[in-house]
Amino acid sequence: MSTDTEPTVTVKLLQLVLLSSYWGMQIWVTFISSFVMDNHLNRHTYGFIQSRLVPFYLHLGSACAFFNLTIYAVYHPSDLLDEREAFQIFILFVSVTVSAVNAQWFGQMTSEIMADMHLIEQACGLGQDIGLSSNREAYAKLCETDVKYRHLSSRLWLYRLLSSLCNLCCIGCNFYSLCYMAENLSKL
Repeated sequence: MSTDTEPTVTVKLLQLVLLSSYWGMQIWVTFISSFVMDNHLNRHTYGFIQSRLVPFYLHLGSACAFFNLTIYAVYHPSDLLDEREAFQIFILFVSVTVSAVNAQWFGQMTSEIMADMHLIEQACGLGQDIGLSSNREAYAKLCETDVKYRHLSSRLWLYRLLSSLCNLCCIGCNFYSLCYMAENLSKL
């Protein structure tokens, strides 16, 4: 039910909490926790944590994006939109769509591929080294000698790239939404 009335303080607060929570999760999961875990955990522990943390983060982010779009659309009927409000709805829609694709497809595939790679690495005595960039020679040799591992490695690279691009797109959308909200705090 759309309305042209001013949203309540509770609704404004809810939208700010959802948007800022999603933004905070994005910054934390994308940058801070990844760098800390990479430098302090072995490859398989890092992968295990990421396989549990990232799907939860992606689904929670999708929910935040969806509720942000819903709240904004309810209080901004399409027949009353100006160009900036229409663009804000578009940005929120892009965020919902991209985060849902990332949660349902790319994040899921990345976790499954990593689990398969970890089994092969464990069989070869790999995966206990600290940092993802250490012992590169052993992983390169495994790629050369094991066709399945090489195939999984190339698929993992592709899905991580696509997932990262989706995540960066959502970060950009949320940054724009935060800027838009900062400009329009009095009217949501």
